[in-house]
Amino acid sequence: MPPAASHIRPMKLALALILAAAPALAQEAAPAPAPGPEAEAEDDGFSLMEEGAKLLFRGLMTEMQPALDEMGQALDEVGPALEGLGEELGPKIQQLIAMIDDIRNYDAPIMLPNGDILIRRNAPLVPKPAPQDPQPGPNGEIEL
Repeated sequence: MPPAASHIRPMKLALALILAAAPALAQEAAPAPAPGPEAEAEDDGFSLMEEGAKLLFRGLMTEMQPALDEMGQALDEVGPALEGLGEELGPKIQQLIAMIDDIRNYDAPIMLPNGDILIRRNAPLVPKPAPQDPQPGPNGEIEL
């Protein structure tokens, strides 16, 4: 497994935990309960849960920090090479999309033993009407 792939699973786990805890952290503070021994026990339980969640998130962030730093460094290295990619490929991709028409009209690509790749069309191509020759007008002129 590549080194970058080994960091993906903890990142997914951390993201899931952060997203799961976000609604709970975004809620307003609960109204103050009436004073009494039961209220103090509930406050201690909630604060302990809150403190435990904070410790968990700090631990996850500490564990993920090297992976995040490595990912940022890789993006910094690749960034200049990708800057002009969109400008170069954009027009070519638009031409390809115009030729393809609808991707559902094609079968899956097949690689031949010699390395050629065939992409067969499964729906017949509707022929475009041939342009008609211009017809002469009443005075014999042809409009172009």
